[in-house]
Amino acid sequence: MSDRGTLQVYRDPAALAQALAELFIATGNLAMADRGSFRVALSGGNTPRSAYELLGREPLVEQLSWSDVFIYFGDERCVPPSDEQSNYRMAQKAFLSSIPIPPANVHRIAGEIDPGHAANEYASILRADLGNAPVFDLMLLGLGADGHTASLFPGAAPTIDDQALVRAVYSESQMMWRVTITPKVINLSRTVAFAVEGADKADALEAVYEGPVDVIKYPAQIVHPSSGRLVWLVDELAGGILKTRR
Repeated sequence: MSDRGTLQVYRDPAALAQALAELFIATGNLAMADRGSFRVALSGGNTPRSAYELLGREPLVEQLSWSDVFIYFGDERCVPPSDEQSNYRMAQKAFLSSIPIPPANVHRIAGEIDPGHAANEYASILRADLGNAPVFDLMLLGLGADGHTASLFPGAAPTIDDQALVRAVYSESQMMWRVTITPKVINLSRTVAFAVEGADKADALEAVYEGPVDVIKYPAQIVHPSSGRLVWLVDELAGGILKTRR
């Protein structure tokens, strides 16, 4: 256990995906027992896709009361929901179309409209559902090879004390607009789980998890839940150079 969270290392991406799916189920059932519902913010990218697919199939699909699950997204590319780059499209294909969840329980970011309007609209959804200080039961995050998470990219201060819940950002590296929740929302979560796989993420993981704090260079370092838990689920290749493991 580090002050940057609990590290869990898995032998390969398949084992990591299984662990992430089981964390989803366990956290969801605990939230339902305590509060009657489970509110989760999904991450995009390739790493969580396999976990989502497991959630949409037996035996895991039977282990949650999906009518009490409310799905949100941590960030989105500013593309239509049918676009192959859409985080919503990925999640929809991976498991949302396979589970018995009411469509009204899935809240996507409108990537097809003006980025600023999309951010304001999503902030309004969060306030309506969760109040001015939204607390997610589970926040899923990934880690980019450049140290970014959600759509918080290097080169700009993530602004942890920003009162905005959601904002539009322009990614110079990807030359596109994206909409992201802010560090304020991430750090209010009861559980935050990073899922990181592959040798191409090893340097970034070492820097974020063990290196000196520089949130402008490594925005993922700003993730530090105020009263929740932070968990890192990584595979052997991603965690291969961590000193913590030696």
